[in-house]
Amino acid sequence: MPAAPQVSIFIPCFVDQLYPHTALNMVKVLEAVGCQVHYNPAQTCCGQPAYNAGYKAESRDIADKFLTDFAAPAGAPRYVVSPSASCVGMVRNAYSHLFAGTPEVARCNAVQQRTYELTEFLVDVLGITAIPRAALPGRYTYHDSCSALRECGIRAAPRQLLDAVAGLTRVEMAETTTCCGFGGTFAVKFEAISVAMAQQKVEHALATGADYLVSTDVSCLMHLEAYIRRERISRGAVTPYA
Repeated sequence: MPAAPQVSIFIPCFVDQLYPHTALNMVKVLEAVGCQVHYNPAQTCCGQPAYNAGYKAESRDIADKFLTDFAAPAGAPRYVVSPSASCVGMVRNAYSHLFAGTPEVARCNAVQQRTYELTEFLVDVLGITAIPRAALPGRYTYHDSCSALRECGIRAAPRQLLDAVAGLTRVEMAETTTCCGFGGTFAVKFEAISVAMAQQKVEHALATGADYLVSTDVSCLMHLEAYIRRERISRGAVTPYA
C-alpha cells in the first residue's frame, strides 16, 4: 500500500482572518483523498503585500521566514499546498527575484518546486478527478483569477473538479479571464476603476443565471462580494463561493 502523500498546508492571511472555513474545508478535502496533513502554527505571511507595495527588503525577510517554516523535514519530503493561487504565485515567481544572487537560492528553489495551489495539486499531482461524496445542487460560473491563470497557469483543474460535483452544472460567464478589479492595493489607490471592474464582473456572472460564483482566490471573491453587498444585489442571485 503506497504511503499517504505528506502535505504542509499554508493558510494565507485573507483566509486566516476572513475565511477560516475555507482552510478547514481544504483540510477535509485533502484528508478525504488520502493525504496526511501537517500545519505549522508558526507560519505567517508569504510577503506579497510588502512586495507589491515596493518594500522588497521587508518582503525578503518575510519570505525567508516562509522558507524556514516550510522546509521539508529530513528524509520526509512534503508538498506545500495553499487555497490561494495569489500566494502560490508569489512563492513561485517573486521569490526567484527576491533571492536571486543570494546564498538562499537553493533553499528557495526547493520550496518553490513543492508548492501548489489546492486544485492543481489534486488534479495535476495526485491525479484526482473527483472529490469523494462531493455534492451541491445548482449552477456555478467560474472567475479565472489573474494569479491563477497568469502566474500559475491554472485553468482546467478547478473546472474539472467542480464539474464532477454531483448536481452541479457549469455556465461560463462572458470575459471569464478579465480581472475582477481587486489587485491588492490597486483597489485602494484606484477605487473608481476597481469598482467599475467589479461591476462588470458581477454583471457577467448575473447574466449566466448561476447560483454560485466560484474562484481559486478569496481576495477576488471578497472584492466581488463587497460590491454585491454595496449594491444590495440579492444574495440569492449569485453567491461568491470559495
